[in-house]
Amino acid sequence: MSNRGKRLISIAVSLVILGLIYWRIPFQDLLAVLRHSHFGWLMVGLGMVVPITLITALRLRWLMPPHQPLPFWEANRLILAACVLNMVLPSKAGDIAKAYFMRDRGHLSTSLALSLVVFEKACDLLSLLLWCLFGLWLYPQKDAFFWLMTVCILAGLTGGLLLLGSTRFANLFFALGQQLAPQKIKVKFKQLQVAWGEMHAYFWRDRRQLLRVTGISVFIWLLHLLQIWLFILALNAWVPFLTSLALSPLAILAGLLPLTFAGVGTRDAALVFLYAPYLDAATAAALGLLCTSRYFLPAIGGLPFLEGYLRAAKWKPNQEI
Repeated sequence: MSNRGKRLISIAVSLVILGLIYWRIPFQDLLAVLRHSHFGWLMVGLGMVVPITLITALRLRWLMPPHQPLPFWEANRLILAACVLNMVLPSKAGDIAKAYFMRDRGHLSTSLALSLVVFEKACDLLSLLLWCLFGLWLYPQKDAFFWLMTVCILAGLTGGLLLLGSTRFANLFFALGQQLAPQKIKVKFKQLQVAWGEMHAYFWRDRRQLLRVTGISVFIWLLHLLQIWLFILALNAWVPFLTSLALSPLAILAGLLPLTFAGVGTRDAALVFLYAPYLDAATAAALGLLCTSRYFLPAIGGLPFLEGYLRAAKWKPNQEI
């Protein structure tokens, strides 16, 4: 199936899930929640996009080799251009395309650019899992579902740390993946294994840089989760912040599943389900719309830069990453 066909299916799945959500929630109730939202908290929440983007660009600069510095403005443009592609590619694959942009702008070799982006995304995912585990550990109403999620998140975090910290474990993982994966995916597993090995060699030689990048990644995700909590306040609702630390990462992880368009639908359904003890369905659905704006606003900001990167990289959106 072509990438265009896959995107059409993902859009259709998103529309079906949203249709099911809004079929059960009167649309006028959703509009009422948005109409009576707190303007001040809403602006603060939406405005969090700016510092999050700037700090993410700072991290990208820190990832670069000292002899190949990346200008701060260029790092911001790369981040915003990747946000546009993340709206149409599954599982934030637009961030992987960022490696090609960095290569063709003359900053890095292909393998090193891919290594840096893979490490950046690994730090993002592990930081999200870390905050999720922290919130779930303190979550007061753990039933069988939440205990299962706690165990799964702990297993994922442990496996991710082993992949980052142990070359032997990483090679075993990629070798197993190449054996089990379909033929078309085996080549990508091999490419990722090479990039992962180079990433290990690059980052573990400088422990100070490693700690600095991982520390700022944890902080960036704290800002993301704080932004979602501010959206809850903007909707004139209340959820304890530590509780939101457990619930919102689970919804974000649901949105990363390559089933829907930019996570729309799966993320909304997860928010309605997870926040049911604290928010009525209309408020949770409004929270889903605000969470989508977290991806939509940076994508709008990246549109002026995307065409230039695509032209320089000679890469088209329907091309394989």
